[in-house]
Amino acid sequence: MTTGPFKATIQSAEELRSLSSPPSELVRNKAISRLDHHCRDFISKSPLLFLSTSDARGNCDVSPRGDAPGFVYIMDDTRLVIPERPGNRRYDSLLNIVQNPHAGLIFIIPGLEETLRMNGKACITTDPELMEKLSAQGKIPQIGIGVEIEECYIHCAKAFKRSKLWNPEHWPEEEELPNPAAIIAEHARGLKVTEEQVARSLAESYEKRLY
Repeated sequence: MTTGPFKATIQSAEELRSLSSPPSELVRNKAISRLDHHCRDFISKSPLLFLSTSDARGNCDVSPRGDAPGFVYIMDDTRLVIPERPGNRRYDSLLNIVQNPHAGLIFIIPGLEETLRMNGKACITTDPELMEKLSAQGKIPQIGIGVEIEECYIHCAKAFKRSKLWNPEHWPEEEELPNPAAIIAEHARGLKVTEEQVARSLAESYEKRLY
């Protein structure tokens, strides 16, 4: 079936399932609903996670959260808290959580191709005791994202193996990397800011407003 700008789109779960064999018994049974010692260990070694949220209408957003390994505070077997460090103040994830608590997380450890995925319900907390536990570099965050875990499991390494993400031999040369300052200046051209102005602003933000 063709709908919208794409051809031959799939419209049902039955259509989708018909394209491949069912997941293995191991895959169907690997998810758990608590943070066991394996999950806790993984989180303690992860310096980076990606947080997926959506608003009341289903508009989605994914954003990274990162700090020193162990920056996420585990409260108990079903609850964790992510510190909200200074960012761009758009508050995309936070505004989504206010409307829709459902959230997904992917924890990443450098060099490890498997990731830890979680789904649950999120909230925004300003609990002073929790904020104290989330302090870093002498700074206490104003806000934390609390997540009540409903499902967690290890995601296989195929995407990382195909991308060769952790293999420096496959990394692009520095001069081939995209230029964020140039991109932002072009995207915000209505403000008539230059690449150099954006680069200075980014550098100041990274130097003075990480915490």
